Amino acid sequence: MLLVVGVYIVAGNLAGGAAAGGVGLAKGAVPAAYQTLVQKWGNLCPAINPALLAAQLYQESGFNPGARSPAKAQGIAQFIPGTWATHGVDGDGDGDRDVWDPADAIPSAASYDCELAKYVKDVPGDISANMLASYNAGAYAVIRYGGVPPYRETRNYVKTITTLAKSFAAPVARVDPSRQAAGAIAYAQSKLGTPYLWGGTGTAAQSGRFDCSGLTQASYDQVGIKLPRVANDQYNAGPHPARNELLPGDLVFFSHDPNDSRAIHHVGIYVGGGYMIDAPRTGAVIRFDPIDGGDYFGATRVTEDGAKALPTHV
Repeated sequence: MLLVVGVYIVAGNLAGGAAAGGVGLAKGAVPAAYQTLVQKWGNLCPAINPALLAAQLYQESGFNPGARSPAKAQGIAQFIPGTWATHGVDGDGDGDRDVWDPADAIPSAASYDCELAKYVKDVPGDISANMLASYNAGAYAVIRYGGVPPYRETRNYVKTITTLAKSFAAPVARVDPSRQAAGAIAYAQSKLGTPYLWGGTGTAAQSGRFDCSGLTQASYDQVGIKLPRVANDQYNAGPHPARNELLPGDLVFFSHDPNDSRAIHHVGIYVGGGYMIDAPRTGAVIRFDPIDGGDYFGATRVTEDGAKALPTHV
């Protein structure tokens, strides 16, 4: 069902309404087919911004316009039919409100978010956090408690979606280094020379072999961070440093499409000096490789909260 997203943290401050218009999208985090829609409609009202809207769509469907859920939620924004009937809008002006058409569903998601924000606009605190809490716990609870209510589920919900949104925003300041990076690198180094195995996650049955994302997943698992299984989902496990800001431990990604993180096909762990440790392909072994290939896509500085925020169904 449709989720509403919360606030984006910029340089340590909550930036829901005031900074909404200035939030850009991280390179390729949103598929090119939807980037213009997300950038436009993500600025519909002060309670949202493009990164928040992107996080919402990723959380709901993984940007899949044909997604269906067991609860009968439909489309890229996962509206249930009753909610769509009331809140769906004709975003592209073609005279039709089609839940399966992202040109309608993405504007509808933004519009619905803004409607929810209006219900709690007079409540003290951050408007975006109150909007998100209102969706999870109901507007009455937000009004009653004068902000995000003290429900564990609701507070976890706000934190989870807020953290996920950070992965979709272009950083406005240098990204803090990961405390767990050294341990992840140490584990990957201990696997140098291990033969590649497609689908390998290092189990005994696989003779301790890995594929590229299996290696990165296992390396961060050693330091208590649970990453998704595949590389294109690992990309959303934290903010994205620029090429000239890479630090050891960053995950570096390679994509068939320079504008689409969902087309990522390879990942390694950056170790410095323009090199990564990776499990490259069948017939090769885990080794050091240069990162400056033609299909270099970008990097992620993995955080524990970022990994925890990732949905498990995309």
